[in-house]
Amino acid sequence: GRTPLRVPGHKPTDWEKRFLLWAGHFKKPEDIPETVSIETIRAAKTTLRVKFSYVMIALTILGCIVMVIKGKQAVKRHESLTSINLEKKAQWREEATQRTSAKP
Repeated sequence: GRTPLRVPGHKPTDWEKRFLLWAGHFKKPEDIPETVSIETIRAAKTTLRVKFSYVMIALTILGCIVMVIKGKQAVKRHESLTSINLEKKAQWREEATQRTSAKP
């Protein structure tokens, strides 16, 4: 059996091993011991959660900047959602009148 003095270990799954590597707890897969404490895995997951949220924040800011640039370019071309919608509605009306006049 187990000796009572030993700290209970957890055998990490393949995903947990990846988490430990990505979080920087270990440099190489060979460095990961057979059993790891639950706290180590929990700390790695927390680190990854924080890193992931930073990436999402950066992507959101980048997306906002891209949309602002695209919007300013559209203004220079004198495009707006209102003008685009009015053109679409006029085209639909024209198609509808053509359909009704085409019927015998």
